[in-house]
Amino acid sequence: MADARGTATRGTRAGSLHDLRHDGQLLTKVGTLPVMVVWHDGAPFAIEDRCPHLGFPLHQGTVEAGLVTCHWHHARFDLVSGCTLDPWADDAIAFDVVIEGEDVLVVPRDDPDPLGRLRRRLQDGLEHGITLVLAKATLGLIEADRSAEVVRTALRYGTTYRTEGWGSGLTVLVAMANLLPDLDPADRPLALVQALAFVSNDTSGHAPRFPEPALGADHDLQLLSIWYRRFVETRSSDAAERALATAAATGDRTAVERMMLAAVTDHVFIDEGHTLDFTNKAFEALALVPDLDLDLVTSLVRQTCAADRSEEGSEWNHPHDLVALIERAAAEAPDALAAGAGADPDAVDVAKLAWQLLDDDPEAVVARVLEAVRSGATGEQLARGLAYAAALRITRFHLNNDPGDWNSVHHAFTAANGLHQAMVRQCGRGPATPELLRGVIHGASRVYLDRFLNIPAARLPHEAEGSLDQLRACWEVQGEVEAAGRAAYGFLRAGGDRRQLIAALGSALVHEDAGFHWFQIVEAGARQASAWPEGSEESALILTGVARFLAAHTPTRRELATVVRTAARLRRGDALYSDDDAA
Repeated sequence: MADARGTATRGTRAGSLHDLRHDGQLLTKVGTLPVMVVWHDGAPFAIEDRCPHLGFPLHQGTVEAGLVTCHWHHARFDLVSGCTLDPWADDAIAFDVVIEGEDVLVVPRDDPDPLGRLRRRLQDGLEHGITLVLAKATLGLIEADRSAEVVRTALRYGTTYRTEGWGSGLTVLVAMANLLPDLDPADRPLALVQALAFVSNDTSGHAPRFPEPALGADHDLQLLSIWYRRFVETRSSDAAERALATAAATGDRTAVERMMLAAVTDHVFIDEGHTLDFTNKAFEALALVPDLDLDLVTSLVRQTCAADRSEEGSEWNHPHDLVALIERAAAEAPDALAAGAGADPDAVDVAKLAWQLLDDDPEAVVARVLEAVRSGATGEQLARGLAYAAALRITRFHLNNDPGDWNSVHHAFTAANGLHQAMVRQCGRGPATPELLRGVIHGASRVYLDRFLNIPAARLPHEAEGSLDQLRACWEVQGEVEAAGRAAYGFLRAGGDRRQLIAALGSALVHEDAGFHWFQIVEAGARQASAWPEGSEESALILTGVARFLAAHTPTRRELATVVRTAARLRRGDALYSDDDAA
């Protein structure tokens, strides 16, 4: 629907002045938009004849004291401006009324800042947690080719109105912004609204965040890195934030990211890998919206300082002392990096390395990582091999396991994806930095700990054909895990386009009332599958794992998808309530 505020017309005749005064109202249309003209307190007023909340005809409501009240959910609207007194309902469109003789003409008003209005409504939706308002504002901004505005607004909101800083909501937002180009155009608004709902929920009930300022003088980045890591070590979040803010003020993204990743890998697999993934997502956000200030990353400090450290947990210390093993490997890492400096990385078999990381002996797992480093493996190859190994845990996850254990294999995979993306930014095609190599060793140890979830291992698919229709059918019935894996794998083995499968998995995700981990795993799966050649076995098995994970959790009530469909129909001007609907 073209917004009636922007239409250019002399006026639309609604009827005669006699009829308006006699009947109290006239009904007409401006373009496709139904309009109600009312005679109230001796003057004419015009407002869209459709409650912007859910489309109920306002002419069936009540006009009294300058307000029109919708009888459906009792939203109230000012006849003069169209603005609602109930923010959950959204504003209605008001028109000017011109009387020419006996003719009553409805004239659209100019909207001097339609994009600003949409941005304000987006902010209102985030503040009040109103998904219908979020959906309508998002649809309007997408139609205006302003998808980036949605992401920018939500990033600024999420880092401002949550005392604890960066959380799951902003992680979902960046994941969906990354996935957006891979989705069918019809699914993109829903993907963004899903993310916005997470940001709104993540900030609801939280106090605003007041960032610590940078120190008042220039400081050496190396010294700031030492301070930052020390303050994270002692969980001194305010001091750590000031050190990081001072580093961010230099504008050196590479150096700031390196010091943050060093602090993350100073401890073993902190917060189940979320901290690593959150840190990666913050830098991906800066790439998505380049005009954001680097000090956005200071929103991560509280979570980083407060995060659980795996070296303090029993499973990392008994029956195998993985913490001591990791410390020994970290001590060997500089020599391994030096030995690999002259080797040919093209000789490294990344897929073979991934399968080796599934060994049942933790000493062998860590040794394989160091052996690959000595053989010249780049940082990207190490991280990609780790992510593939973690993906295989999902693809081979046996259904005899507790359903809650899907989260265990999920954490290893999404953290490995975050590490891989950071490795690409930090190292390009070169060797790993010592800090990120520690992250690989931590991740490989976590993959080892998840070995019991592949005992016995689910059989790998072997189908030579499959279809997306078969896959879509799996979302409609609980427990179609194996069928979904076979359909996804068979589709690719038969020559199916990987982009179509990713779009189908993304569509399944955004149409469900998905949990936080779902968004992480689908986006990570798309990124990791795309890191391997089209048609490769590795790419197929990664997406097979994603399909199995989704099928293990679907279907849901799909409430948010219904809200977005309603918003789209309202924006088109469809009649949501008609005799046909009642029938």
